[in-house]
Amino acid sequence: MALLGALAVLSLLPFLEAHNPALTNLTAIPITNATLERLSGRWFFLGSAFRNPVYKQSAEAIQAEFFDLDPNLTEDTILIREYQTMEHRCILNITNLRVQRDNGTLSKFEGNTEHLALLLLPRDPDSFMLAFSLEDEQNRGISFYGHKPYITLEQLKEFEDATTAAGLCKTEITYVDWKKDRCMQQMQKQQEQDRKKAVEP
Repeated sequence: MALLGALAVLSLLPFLEAHNPALTNLTAIPITNATLERLSGRWFFLGSAFRNPVYKQSAEAIQAEFFDLDPNLTEDTILIREYQTMEHRCILNITNLRVQRDNGTLSKFEGNTEHLALLLLPRDPDSFMLAFSLEDEQNRGISFYGHKPYITLEQLKEFEDATTAAGLCKTEITYVDWKKDRCMQQMQKQQEQDRKKAVEP
């Protein structure tokens, strides 16, 4: 739910805005085909800082999360397959995000509510961030994703700098614990079973 939840409460809630944070300001940059291609593939939810109580609670409930993004460049959508570990169980969510290219945001509907997020692109091509409600001091938030289930020192600095630039405190950041992941193990078992079935006469 981090991404949806974040995008719909991270995990799939609100999504993003594009930008390169050397991070003196967090402003939207138009999303291009190159941006969407950069987002394509597998990502891991690494951490977040939320003041919105719903997003905060949702993010804190996630023990571990990874997801696959499959952008459709002609329809301006992104198919997300999200694998979340919550309460020591693996939960699969599949949804579509809408891409608003001009204002650099992604969105997801939950019921009648549209969740929006700004896409932030750090210098490191192996990470991205989503920023939420930056104009609202009580509800602002930011989430961080990487191509690997751990955060490097450079990525950590960029995320902390972006968190500060968004008007949040480093003490508000929470991180996932990848030792608690249940989904990757479950997927590997399934793949092994599928392989065995494929070679059986």
